Amino acid sequence: MMDIFQKHNIHIVGNLESPQTLIFGHGFGLDQTSFQHIIPAFANDYKIVLYDNVGGGKSDINAFSFHRYATIDGYVTDLAEMIAALDLKGITYVGHSVTGMIGLLTSLRHPGIFERLVMIGSSPRYLDDPSKNYIGGFDQPALNGLYDAMESNFHAWAAGFSTLVMNQPNRPELSAAFAASLQTIRADIAVAVARSIFQLDHRQVLKDVNIPVLILQTAEDIAVPAVVSEYLESNIPYSTRVKVNATGHFPQISAPEEVISGMHSFL
Repeated sequence: MMDIFQKHNIHIVGNLESPQTLIFGHGFGLDQTSFQHIIPAFANDYKIVLYDNVGGGKSDINAFSFHRYATIDGYVTDLAEMIAALDLKGITYVGHSVTGMIGLLTSLRHPGIFERLVMIGSSPRYLDDPSKNYIGGFDQPALNGLYDAMESNFHAWAAGFSTLVMNQPNRPELSAAFAASLQTIRADIAVAVARSIFQLDHRQVLKDVNIPVLILQTAEDIAVPAVVSEYLESNIPYSTRVKVNATGHFPQISAPEEVISGMHSFL
């Protein structure tokens, strides 16, 4: 048990007696503190579990394996193992960005593990697929350029990328904070995880999801265009899509009240 807590830097807060649990999973380059403005709104009614994905935040860096995390399947296994170890029940999983898809895959591989799923700025495939008229937002040359930039000067790349994806030109401190968070990740790990994220394709399993799903989508998200959230809504049964009145990829940071409102109506 202590190994699990150390591995993922787990914190359990809120109403510890509640039969209902909220688990928050952070996206690439972030850690559990990215939900700090969301948590108080649910602390009275839910047991809240926060954790860091291996390779990021204050997780145990010694637990990172390039083989295990060559795809996001390693994180799916981590999440299921953590839930089993903590014996959590009545779970709504809240996943930002790629971690929304990690939650979706976990729900399929372990039926009944979640009661509901919230996906914030998530995508089943980031790469365009012209053969199927699918728009993911990136083509392969663009992704190759991204990997090259990360490998050649990771800290410079992080600064530029943060500004683009945060997309809050009037609040530069938010971009700076995300850049600082990104730069705490070991560069070789960041590149490997980025590849596992941007090359994924899980479109084929969306139809199999059988729990209620909330899809939260901002405007002008360079990482996940609005058309991707429309695709999710069209292909996931029992899903509801809510447009968040904010720009950029991180509404839990830039517009927490919007995320709270969407979650309250869903829960």
